[in-house]
Amino acid sequence: MKDTKAYCEPFCLDKNHSFEIHKVQYGHDDVYSCFTHFHEVHELIIFENISGFYFYSAGKSTLENNDLVFTPSFETHNFECAAGSKSWYILQFLPSLAEQLNISSVLSRFGQGMHLRLSAQHIKTVQQQAQWLHECYRRDANSELSKALLKTLILWIAEHAHPMNPEADKQVLVSTEHDKLKPIMEKFKHKASVELSLTQAAALCFISPSYFSKLFKRTYRYSYSEYTLRHKLYSAARLLSQSDKSITEISYELNFASPSHLIFQFKRQFALTPRQYRTQDHAQ
Repeated sequence: MKDTKAYCEPFCLDKNHSFEIHKVQYGHDDVYSCFTHFHEVHELIIFENISGFYFYSAGKSTLENNDLVFTPSFETHNFECAAGSKSWYILQFLPSLAEQLNISSVLSRFGQGMHLRLSAQHIKTVQQQAQWLHECYRRDANSELSKALLKTLILWIAEHAHPMNPEADKQVLVSTEHDKLKPIMEKFKHKASVELSLTQAAALCFISPSYFSKLFKRTYRYSYSEYTLRHKLYSAARLLSQSDKSITEISYELNFASPSHLIFQFKRQFALTPRQYRTQDHAQ
């Protein structure tokens, strides 16, 4: 298993794993890309070098070196990173694993996305634990030691990290506006491809198309059409990782006009063709 540059998504849990941890590194000139999205898994990011912002249900929060971000399953979120070198560990795990590890009560404290910060005395400890977990995961992801290290890491963070207050005056996911878009976001959460037009999506939310268009972009920072396309591309990445379906089968399952259209859009988004992405993913 090797390290590789990667996006927040589309990390996908191997079908034989209950969690994964990866080391992500970007060089000074490497391009980072992310968009407002959600996972079916819990996600913990342990930053090493970072400058940027975390967008989540509570608002917008400024990230600094060694910060932590926890995002529960199905919560929409996004990251905006400044230019320059950056690195972090990204840990994703199934919600059911919390019950297996007997840490459900601990995770209940993290009922929504949280930006966390450690005191200087605990930063080195958490970074070391993340490194050990990553090394153990690479040897045997399903070992009892891997799960014990994962549990220790989460318990340590729950005990010693403290939440940062979002910049209230720059809140981007205002609950009342977010609620208006829930009907269409439920579609995105449960479908790999959403084929509703903007007018149909607006009708589903019981608001006018013009208001829907403005509200959607203000809330998710992309137009509805851009978000729809990216959602399909990230669904394609998951299918490439988790299934043996051909690129042609995936293109038609996700309602791309043709396999070549999927390949073109996928390379624009991820700087890799679907075939290259699958080869790289399977090589890890």
